[in-house]
Amino acid sequence: QLPDFVAPNVKTLGIMLPYTPLHYLLVEKAEGFPDMLVMTSGNLSDEPIVYTNETAKSYLSEIADGFLFNDRDIETRLDDSVLMSVNESPYFLRRSRGYAPSPLKFQQELGRVLATGAELKNTFCLTRGNYAFLSHHIGDLDNLETLKALEEGIPHYEKLFKVKPDAIASDVHPDYLASRYASDRSCTEKLPLFLIQHHHAHLASVLADNRWESVEPVTGICLDGTGLGTDGKIWGGEVLLGGYAHFERIFHLDYMPLPGGDAATLNPNRIAAAYLWKNGIEWSNDLPVIQSFDPHNLSLLHTQLERDINCPQTSSMGRLFDAVAALIGLKQSVNYEAQAAIELENAIDPSVNDTYCFEIEKGLIHFGSLLNEIVTDLNNRKSIGYIAAKFHNAVRNLVLNVSTQVLQQTSSKIVALSGGVWQNRFLIQNSIDDLERSGFKVLVHRDVPANDGGIALGQAIAANYMMKGRK
Repeated sequence: QLPDFVAPNVKTLGIMLPYTPLHYLLVEKAEGFPDMLVMTSGNLSDEPIVYTNETAKSYLSEIADGFLFNDRDIETRLDDSVLMSVNESPYFLRRSRGYAPSPLKFQQELGRVLATGAELKNTFCLTRGNYAFLSHHIGDLDNLETLKALEEGIPHYEKLFKVKPDAIASDVHPDYLASRYASDRSCTEKLPLFLIQHHHAHLASVLADNRWESVEPVTGICLDGTGLGTDGKIWGGEVLLGGYAHFERIFHLDYMPLPGGDAATLNPNRIAAAYLWKNGIEWSNDLPVIQSFDPHNLSLLHTQLERDINCPQTSSMGRLFDAVAALIGLKQSVNYEAQAAIELENAIDPSVNDTYCFEIEKGLIHFGSLLNEIVTDLNNRKSIGYIAAKFHNAVRNLVLNVSTQVLQQTSSKIVALSGGVWQNRFLIQNSIDDLERSGFKVLVHRDVPANDGGIALGQAIAANYMMKGRK
């Protein structure tokens, strides 16, 4: 029985199996051996793993009680890989130790391209011949140390796999550190630079992961937290039609204000209150999310929304999960990424088959009535598990609905699922079943993560196809 403070409100736990004899020796019982060891990755929060003896002593001495040193230097820092099971098949959450840098093999000949990946969960990718070399997990590029890990990793891979890039691909967001690295190197080495929109890269990534070669456009349902769109707004709830070289945006979640921008992701209650305000739903003091504010801060938030002060517009499905979790009183602030969404999934009552409804009109997916129905269920004292299940069932039904509408418009019977929201086991398992029962062929990730850890692969393969088109 684990204590409640270990992974609270989460029904699943990750298990690390010993993969070297040294692991067995470390935990072998001996006289004076402690009853419990607390172990985690060797790094400070949000920084890359420390991998030299001297750096470990200087960086970690205040938080670690002991060190295991070796007289052989570590060449490359590697995080552990993380997988879960989906429909009895391995499904990557992080692809690193044990898998990277093993290449992904393709039938078609690929050019020499470097793709620098996304800002979060960064990986990079090199292609040449029939191979794509997707790097180990670098991490979130929000500090100098992680950027250095990227800058050190790329030349190491270029030397290891004998790739001198003829072109570079990056995200369209100009302020991402990975994009700046790509832009600077493109200018310095006079290489063509291909800017790949974030969700197009997701679509290309899942196609590449399935070694998809058809030129027929497919339906890509790309659901995640954030990605700069072609209109300058924050995308994340996207239904695309396209392939490696081109895409068309068919449907998307209605735009909502995100008060404080990225900072709002730490406080889902701000997102929920903003979504209620945008949809004309009263900020009733009976609602758990409104009770989480003190009156002064709630008044400031109202003014911020009314005057549109630092309230970028987002179509993110990830942010809708945050909003619902806060609205029903599950999580008003978070300690780690996607915590609210994870706890919302874990709260599902599996016996509930009822659902809420999204409304689709002229390419926009509206959810004002869905929020109203949740408020009604709260007022009727429905359980959190009941509401969480109805919301997840609504998202399932939305996926099937938009796929059917695209099929009617285009005859596309291939549906590709990518983006961090598809790490939700309930959602992906049930969506696959729903779509296949309706006659769709479903493409999901197999060898790379659905989250931003797979973006670099999509960028690289998309750039390859664009290069062919340019020729």
